[in-house]
Amino acid sequence: MRRLRLAEIHDQSWFPPFLRDEVTDALQAIFDFAGVYDPICGRLRSALEAAGTNKVLDLCSGAGGPWPRLIRSFNRESSAIEVQLTDKYPHAALGLSTERCDGVHLCSQSIDATNIPAELCGFRTIFSSFHHFEPLEARAILQDSVNRGQGIAIFESAGRHVVTIVLIFLIPLTDWILTPFLRPFRWSRLLFTYLIPVIPFVLWCDGIVSCLRAYSMKELAELTEGLTGQQYRWEKGEERTGFFAVPITYLVGYATPGPSRIDAGKPAR
Repeated sequence: MRRLRLAEIHDQSWFPPFLRDEVTDALQAIFDFAGVYDPICGRLRSALEAAGTNKVLDLCSGAGGPWPRLIRSFNRESSAIEVQLTDKYPHAALGLSTERCDGVHLCSQSIDATNIPAELCGFRTIFSSFHHFEPLEARAILQDSVNRGQGIAIFESAGRHVVTIVLIFLIPLTDWILTPFLRPFRWSRLLFTYLIPVIPFVLWCDGIVSCLRAYSMKELAELTEGLTGQQYRWEKGEERTGFFAVPITYLVGYATPGPSRIDAGKPAR
């Protein structure tokens, strides 16, 4: 089955911004609790080393993304890196994420992943958001990275996999369990989680839609075909770990002196 062009509720202009923030807060808490992106640490570390940089520009960061959690592993096992979090709609939680993490910084201005200012440099990362871009936009993001000689790594936990879609049905339950522990405390969060369960419903509904919108490895390979400019090495595949072995789809690219190529499933160091 090919990727479906669907829309997520929290992306709609009519969806209240304060509820959008609550949804991204809850999703961030669930990802942190489950350590969803822990498996990709080794692969990302290898990509940064191959690209010869310790600066990361994270796009579509939402409520902080996995970097506040991942950077602790990076700083323990390799040289320190600097991460700048950006988003088209900067979230107040981004500031809270950076306060507790050495090496993670917030860009307070609105940054559109399809139109990145020239002064913002670094190895680009996109977590759980690439499926929001239609093929022409997604390809333009990759081409812009090539044009500017910046590495890019895309990681998606959503995917058209049975195990992933089944686990989406556990997200509302996980949200109900974690909500009392989210900070800062907000009465509105309790109201729209328990009494009027808008947040759990949107998390479930958008989770299913995200899976149906996600790019497969074949579709990611198609997006890299014919990109013009300097030679790039592209790596694509899936990382699986944990009890449920949920697949994390990845596409990693960086400049190389040799001819461009695509590697599938290259083991991470």
